[in-house]
Amino acid sequence: MTITESDLPGVGKKFEIELDGGEEMIVVIHNTGKREVFRRRDPDADSEKAFEFSDDLARTIGSIIEGAYFQPVEPDTQETTLPGGILLEWYELPPGSPLVGETLESADIGNRTGLAVVAIQRGDEVLESPDAGTTLREGDTLIGVGTRENCAAFEEILTG
Repeated sequence: MTITESDLPGVGKKFEIELDGGEEMIVVIHNTGKREVFRRRDPDADSEKAFEFSDDLARTIGSIIEGAYFQPVEPDTQETTLPGGILLEWYELPPGSPLVGETLESADIGNRTGLAVVAIQRGDEVLESPDAGTTLREGDTLIGVGTRENCAAFEEILTG
């Protein structure tokens, strides 16, 4: 898969993404935040506009596609790297974890490891931006953001 990025002076940026079968998806991000998605069926065809999104809607759709709401694969088989080498990782609290029963404040995960817990999936519920008083439960899936080193440090305290 090849992704080509180019500047569109006065407009924004264009990303051309090669898809299977010779098709291309073109994403134009306007300086205003608007996003447009085009499809080109083959290199000789004209691009056809498929969608147009506001900045907020594009970010929501992006987080859905990224897997922030649903992970179709086991978390330990998925690694998501954000710009700058920052990782977005999912960690399930196993039975017997020393973190079970702790609040985010008492666990002091950020200070101990550098990992920021940005959400907790608890069954079908997602706790977005959990506060310091949130108690961690066995089976919770913590969604964390940090460097590879932060993630490794967190994995060490996850199981004790």
